[in-house]
Amino acid sequence: MAKKFVIFILFTVVLIVLSPASAEKAATKKLIPEGVLNITKENTYPNPNQDEPLLQPSELAKRLIDSSKVRIENPNLIRMLNETSVSATPFAFGYKAIIYLGHWPLNYESAETAPNWEYQKINTNYYDNRGGEKPYQIHYVQESQKVIKGGLTAKISNADEVKNMMLSKAAGKTNLPLAFETVIGLGTKKDQIYNIPRKRLGYLYAYAPAINEKGKVTYGEVYLMLKGNKKSLVIKNVTSQGIGAWIPIQDYVSFSFAASERPR
Repeated sequence: MAKKFVIFILFTVVLIVLSPASAEKAATKKLIPEGVLNITKENTYPNPNQDEPLLQPSELAKRLIDSSKVRIENPNLIRMLNETSVSATPFAFGYKAIIYLGHWPLNYESAETAPNWEYQKINTNYYDNRGGEKPYQIHYVQESQKVIKGGLTAKISNADEVKNMMLSKAAGKTNLPLAFETVIGLGTKKDQIYNIPRKRLGYLYAYAPAINEKGKVTYGEVYLMLKGNKKSLVIKNVTSQGIGAWIPIQDYVSFSFAASERPR
């Protein structure tokens, strides 16, 4: 019995270790360098959570999306389709109608998702230990509030909808908290110690990291076709455009420490 119980415990541990959530956390941890620290608890400015629940299409919206030859991922378009209601009529034989729903960004396809851990310098902590006879310890203290903004690298139509799709793809690929705007509050601290040798100047630089997301967005004119009792989506004038974006990583700071004999 004891042997079976031990085997059961080992099997359970293996399942936990190999679970998708554990695998995602391990992959995220591997992605983040040692000099990058999470400041969620220490940040004096509480950034809003950017996680949004995945919008589920209604039964009708799902049938309409499946009828399209072009992939539809835009949450705003899906939301509009969710609000669409078309009543069947017993005298629909020979009935046909085409309703124009607008020109939409339909989907975003990610080609590259790469971190820049020193996207924007946000703080410098400094101490002159040239007159000191022993090492001096410093740690990170944010000296002013900093707002870090990202954005698209080019002008594009329906920019906000494109940004939302790019944010969703990048967050899914990195498993990091991303937002197009994030704030590091005044007085935010981290206890990690950096030693300045005697007779040296010490500089502790802090940077806000960001994700560089690149890919292409597909646009098209969306029509709702009613033919008898059949309903479908028709996409016309489909075009694709390359686009990039910088998306800050929320509540993470990258640190770089340097000690020198002369001012930098």
